[in-house]
Amino acid sequence: MKKLFLLVLSFTLFTGLRAQLLKRLGERAKQKVEQKMGDKVDKGIDDATTGKKSDKSAKKETSSSQKSDSATSETQTGGASETASTSGANSDPAQPASLKTYSKYDFVPGDKLLVYENFAADAIGDFPDKWNTNSSGEIVTLSGREGKWLKIRREGIFHPEFITSLPDNFTLEFDMGVNNGFSFYSTELFMTFADLAKPEEFSWFGRFPRYNGKHVVRFSLHSTDAGNKTGQSDILTTIDGSALISNHVGVNEFNDASKNIIHVSIWRQKQRFRVYVNDEKIWDVPKAFAADSKYNSFIFATGSFNKEEDFYVIANMRLAVGAPDTRNKLITEGKFVTHGILFDVNSDQIKPESYGAIKDIAKVLSENAGIKVKIIGHTDSDGDDKSNMELSKKRAASVKKALVNEFSIDASRIDTDGKGESQPIDKSETVVGKANNRRVEFIKL
Repeated sequence: MKKLFLLVLSFTLFTGLRAQLLKRLGERAKQKVEQKMGDKVDKGIDDATTGKKSDKSAKKETSSSQKSDSATSETQTGGASETASTSGANSDPAQPASLKTYSKYDFVPGDKLLVYENFAADAIGDFPDKWNTNSSGEIVTLSGREGKWLKIRREGIFHPEFITSLPDNFTLEFDMGVNNGFSFYSTELFMTFADLAKPEEFSWFGRFPRYNGKHVVRFSLHSTDAGNKTGQSDILTTIDGSALISNHVGVNEFNDASKNIIHVSIWRQKQRFRVYVNDEKIWDVPKAFAADSKYNSFIFATGSFNKEEDFYVIANMRLAVGAPDTRNKLITEGKFVTHGILFDVNSDQIKPESYGAIKDIAKVLSENAGIKVKIIGHTDSDGDDKSNMELSKKRAASVKKALVNEFSIDASRIDTDGKGESQPIDKSETVVGKANNRRVEFIKL
């Protein structure tokens, strides 16, 4: 009987120990799985800002890059992916929007290019040399996208110090974006036009600004509204914080789940203030800028971020001044040059934000049916002469095709040619100099 009791006791103890062991093994396995998942999420977030790719993606990109030439150094922006990605930013740009999708886009860049900031001279991981901040930021690359980007993920104020003058007529363009899943409770990106007596006054214009009696124009962008279906924007003009003009609108073209990388175009014509997100005009305020005020600075600012992984990125800033006088220059002077027709990197594919500039030319040709023109493409000096010459000819042909197909201009009125890098108008080898040399020229025949 005693032996039987000991046997039953031993079996009970063994069963209990076995159950505890299995439970511990199960918990450990669960922890391992969670750790693996966490590692993958962390890696995905890191990859979004370092440009790392999977072996499969890398092989695909390598294959694609072998098929493209390296004729120019232009930065490609591309469209955002239509599906969310766990890497924090869309890794595969969607098919580029066509010119037709921008049929209501009337933005025309200024006549003279003054600023082109693509962070080419800045090292990955550093804050850009020509900017100032009271916080921090870093230059990164984004998976699946060309060029370098300024990444902002902390509250602060960010001042591009190379912008020191903003005349009555100017255009300012840049690309910006957020990670997928950007929180509704994370900060907007605030942007302010102001007059600084000295550069360090940029620190006045953070999340809660000090205006000190100076008129400012301030607007913001956020990729998520309360319903998480679209983005949003606010505008404020003021001299002391009390609103002279104030409003809030939705932004269809900006959404963290589908269109998280956007092109922002700003156009000042004296007091008038227009802002476009991709092809969507979100602001058109006739008297936003004060007639008796000056503006010499453009300042970015952020508040607090609700999630550690949330961030903004900024790239490809272009400031141009002067209102284009297309008709007078083409009809009277016999030549018109534009920097507003842009192309994808090493490609003759016209970027859709070029629609307004091409439409401007088409209007002149339509109103003057007897005029014939020659379109001449020009590149910068990066790459070899032969490739640049071929690329410039293809780009001129693409512009002709757009005028014929999109605006019904008679093809017999248009000749095309390309000069590659052989006729620079800017001898500087700086980023701005190269951008000036990349242009499209229209010659009256």
